[in-house]
Amino acid sequence: MVNVGTRRTSPDDHPADVHFPDDHPVAVHLPDDHLSDVLRHVEIHGVISGGLVARAPWVSRGEVTDDVKIVAVLRGRAHLRTDGGASAHLTEGDVAVLRHRTWLALRGGSPHGTAREIAPPVGWSARPLDASGQSDVVIGGHVHLGPAARELLHPALPPVGHLHGSDPAARRLRTVLGLLLEEFSGGEPGSGFALAQYAQLLMLETLRAYAARPDLPPGWLRLLADERLRPAVRLMHDDPGRPWRLEQLARAATMSRTAFAESFRRTSGFTPFAYLHRWRIVLAEHALRHTDTSVDALAARLGYASPTSFSTAFRRTVGMPPSAYRRARRTAPTSGAAPAVGRRARL
Repeated sequence: MVNVGTRRTSPDDHPADVHFPDDHPVAVHLPDDHLSDVLRHVEIHGVISGGLVARAPWVSRGEVTDDVKIVAVLRGRAHLRTDGGASAHLTEGDVAVLRHRTWLALRGGSPHGTAREIAPPVGWSARPLDASGQSDVVIGGHVHLGPAARELLHPALPPVGHLHGSDPAARRLRTVLGLLLEEFSGGEPGSGFALAQYAQLLMLETLRAYAARPDLPPGWLRLLADERLRPAVRLMHDDPGRPWRLEQLARAATMSRTAFAESFRRTSGFTPFAYLHRWRIVLAEHALRHTDTSVDALAARLGYASPTSFSTAFRRTVGMPPSAYRRARRTAPTSGAAPAVGRRARL
């Protein structure tokens, strides 16, 4: 690559301090981070699957078949109930996240008396919203997770979570919901494509909102959000094949070996080297799905002593040897690809 006068800036540089003289071209390096690194390599796809526009009183109910279900109120309000006796009162800008639920019921208006039973329509189309603003606008989506992504998300998500749009940490989440409302009601060309992209953003902002919560349980998401452990995680992500020693990782986090090991386990639920092993397997899975890199080359690149030791570790974690995984994942239908938006009549 030709050097065109690149000037690297530190992560602490403020944009206002970066100058662009006319006679010295400068390449701006976009920031990278561990969450982006993980999301690029695990199978995780947000999909918007339905929506409704209705004046209260109304009710909509159905089964939930997805690992992670998302319900967002773009306008108005709705009361959500699901199995286990859980419920949430959602107002404009709120998002409910359901994990391993089997059914849900949404109701607009008074919780008592009769209400019109409605079902989300099949397929998306622009829906002119009444000028009075009295209609409730609700969308539903789900998150498809591969095995590694389940490890990342499931510990971080409660069975029924409620993200409040009024929470300062949900500022970008509110922005995404506003964009979804425009697409839902505007009828612009390319709305279906835009909704698919916004579904990914909705998923990301939901993860960010959870990562900012002080009560986040141990897991990958909490580890990736931990500023003190971040330098050690960066070392493992940047050079996963290196035979890291505990003192090297602890030094990066400016901790003693004992304090680092305990903090890492308490934050992530893993020991540092169990995390490094799992990250290597995540990288191997991604390479086997998307590249023709040989098993021998992967073993060397990821720091295994031999292809046999790599295959043994891979099989112990994934349940099949690398070669069988590659054949299965390349011949099976790609269930993780985002389907046509709103193909099924459901929230």
